[in-house]
Amino acid sequence: MADSVDTFLRAKHRTFSGLTEDAEREWKGPFYFIQAADPQLGLMKAWKDGDCDGGGDEWSEEVELTKQAVEAVNQLRPRPRFMVLCGDLVHAMPDTPFREGQERDLKVALKGTDPSIPLVFVSGNHDLGNTPTPSTVEQYCSEWGDDYFSFWVGGVLCLVLNSQLFYDASACPQQKEAQEIWLEEQLSRASSSTEPKPKHVLVFQHIPLYLKSPEEADDYFNLQRAVRQNLLDRFKKAETSQEAEIPSVLSACPLLIDGLE
Repeated sequence: MADSVDTFLRAKHRTFSGLTEDAEREWKGPFYFIQAADPQLGLMKAWKDGDCDGGGDEWSEEVELTKQAVEAVNQLRPRPRFMVLCGDLVHAMPDTPFREGQERDLKVALKGTDPSIPLVFVSGNHDLGNTPTPSTVEQYCSEWGDDYFSFWVGGVLCLVLNSQLFYDASACPQQKEAQEIWLEEQLSRASSSTEPKPKHVLVFQHIPLYLKSPEEADDYFNLQRAVRQNLLDRFKKAETSQEAEIPSVLSACPLLIDGLE
């Protein structure tokens, strides 16, 4: 990665600097990556105080845990190809107290990651708000890069989605529509007979499609049944067309982890 590329802003123009199709479309054999989620600086104090909506005025514990995780990842051999954080980077919602300090201190902790391990960021509800707006999406993108994008690693196509737009896009319908169009284009290309076929397709998002079963009831921690079924159908259609592996969906609560073999 060039020194001029911001570690936290590599996801731009719906792609990811250094992990592009031109550079990474070829499958060269098994590899691994690190998936983390919900560093959520400020949550531990808010939980102790019983004020998860407005609390969270301390986050030293989360910073220390993040640093420990970074140290552990740095010691791995061979190196993971990348590390993805699947949302809720900080606890403070947009435009609330402590937000700026939490984001600043998380970046300081993550900067210790070996530069050879790209950091991939996924937006969650605490990053965008339970009902995101154009403003909160813009704020997130200015700090962490695009809210949805694709990248390639060793012949594997990775799709990062903004799951809040599936959950409640009532305040930003244009953003929802734009992601839908983009996602359909990505899945069509992945299954096209004229395009290079990825060995696998991975989907990263914060809210899982479901926790235990596709037929489970709607809950705060999953996507609504109609939305979930629509996505499952589209992913399955892409898989059938491309004659590759079943697309894996990795979220804050992973449903399926692909061994990439």
